[in-house]
Amino acid sequence: MALLVAFIVTVVLAKPVIHWLRKMKFGQKILEIGPKWHMNKQNIPTMGGIMFMAGITVAVLAGMCYLRATNGGWAEAWAVGAAGIILLGLALAYGLVGMVDDLAKIKKKQNAGLPPTQKLILQIVVAAVFITVLRITGDVDTAIWVPFFGVSFTVPWIVYIILAAFIIVGADNAVNLTDGIDGLAAGVTLPVALFFACVGMRMQNAGVVLFAGALAGALVAFLLFNFNPAKVFMGDTGSLFLGGAVAGLAFACDMPLILIPVGIIYIWETLSVIIQVTYFKLSHGKRVFKMAPFHHHLEMSGWGEKKIVIVFTLITAALCALSWLAVQPRLPMLP
Repeated sequence: MALLVAFIVTVVLAKPVIHWLRKMKFGQKILEIGPKWHMNKQNIPTMGGIMFMAGITVAVLAGMCYLRATNGGWAEAWAVGAAGIILLGLALAYGLVGMVDDLAKIKKKQNAGLPPTQKLILQIVVAAVFITVLRITGDVDTAIWVPFFGVSFTVPWIVYIILAAFIIVGADNAVNLTDGIDGLAAGVTLPVALFFACVGMRMQNAGVVLFAGALAGALVAFLLFNFNPAKVFMGDTGSLFLGGAVAGLAFACDMPLILIPVGIIYIWETLSVIIQVTYFKLSHGKRVFKMAPFHHHLEMSGWGEKKIVIVFTLITAALCALSWLAVQPRLPMLP
């Protein structure tokens, strides 16, 4: 139900939102140092992430109303679906940071928005608040499970908050870096959302299922307009929302390190930038990749945008399937 509601709302909003973004002249600005063939994307409407943000919000709120009707009241609905509202709050907070960043870029008419320090501080504060709320509701503890090894280790609460903030902010920015070609961030995130929806169902966590299902449905709808050739871009508004959503789902399921396999594309995109910048400085101008992030290296090597999106999405889907096998010991037995 959440998936269908989010899909329908996002599709219905798509054309009016794209028209409004064009009217407001909220067009994408292409980096001068970026791929020259991306210049034809200049001024395609950005901030389109508000489409799926709205779709997910409506779906989650509708789901909570359904839980209220089937469980007897708001207190009962909150007891079984609190994670959905908390996850929505986290993602929307990051989406708001991205929106401020996008508006700053539009105002400056260049691809540079909020100062990096300000952006980082906002992201850390949001992450710390989210983890604190999860602890208050009892959805997380300080035991960290290591996928594929079947071991857990416990850390002090303050260490857990620092580690959690690092993981959430890192994931948020990694998804942002992945959003570099038509449909890539949305395509890669779709199997991740479906993975967490399945985990939530096995955990009988209605809130996780509600949010993850809504996320998957909204992304399918958004891809109808964002797949190459894109009619709209999600902007930092959308990519930071997605980053918060993915990281939040991992913590809500109390398995943050599962982000390593299911989010391998995000991680590799980030590492490619770190490797490129570090080697460039150490070698006084030499490069490991033709361009970073890695999807641009593949473009310069002759790969088309559609091929990159399909391959990266299939890799993510395969690793999500492998991760599903790894998480089985932590999930309740099927009836």
